[in-house]
Amino acid sequence: MWDSLRDGLSKGDVQALARTISLVENEAPGCAPFLASLKLASIPIIGITGPPGAGKSTLTDALIEQYIGQEKKVAVICIDPSSPFNRGALLGDRIRMSHWYNHPGVFIRSLASRGSLGGLNPKVIEITDVLKASVYDVILVETVGVGQSEVEVAGLADVTVVTIVPEAGDEIQTMKAGLMEIADVFVVNKADRPGADTFVNNLRQMLAPAYARKQMEIPVIQTIASEKKGIDTLHNAIEHVLQYKEKNNLRDLLLAEKLWALIQKKRMEGLNKEMLLEKIKNQHHRNLYILLDVITKESL
Repeated sequence: MWDSLRDGLSKGDVQALARTISLVENEAPGCAPFLASLKLASIPIIGITGPPGAGKSTLTDALIEQYIGQEKKVAVICIDPSSPFNRGALLGDRIRMSHWYNHPGVFIRSLASRGSLGGLNPKVIEITDVLKASVYDVILVETVGVGQSEVEVAGLADVTVVTIVPEAGDEIQTMKAGLMEIADVFVVNKADRPGADTFVNNLRQMLAPAYARKQMEIPVIQTIASEKKGIDTLHNAIEHVLQYKEKNNLRDLLLAEKLWALIQKKRMEGLNKEMLLEKIKNQHHRNLYILLDVITKESL
């Protein structure tokens, strides 16, 4: 099964890609060696993040059109909030980008955040690796939009685009510790609203200390994504960052967090609460730390 899926990926088989992502997300048997065997192309990942209501989906939709106009194949991962009933994605982005679903150059997949506080799906690293083993030229990742805790996307993406609106002036102070620190490009969307120019000037002044840390100016782009205005300027800014940005050190931190979780999970294989209950019943001690020592020695 995995061999045929690998062949399908390399040939751009959309059904094979969709099935592979589902198997990876659900940790099907054989998933780990399959992922280890993939040959990954150097495909840029563009992360699009920001507070809810900033127009991330509309911006993503407009960027797809830019890349398609350049005859590039685009893969889009949309992280949606989880359903409280089945933990699946609520699929809002499938509605907003529905006209791209039958386009041969576009692949769109909605994933549930599944309670992740980082605005991403827990398997997003593996899923982007699957996409890198396929035929796409660029990967767009649109996050949930949960605010300051969403900095995880900066470790995944080669370019992080933070989208805000002119009314976000009061929110900027609370975002500084998170989103303000990770942006490679700022987009002030819905720039036809009152006060947009003043907001952009204030934002540039606030970003001045960050220029020295990043050793390059952080572009602030004004867009009206619903009218496709400013999208070409945004695309050029993204390409400029891809060309000149230094190594993404945040990716190492993200990988370390992911490896930590995987190691914990592997070490916990074979352990469950029912088994622990049986072991406790067979012990004379009821001291928590004596039990911990005994059970750990028996299980490892």
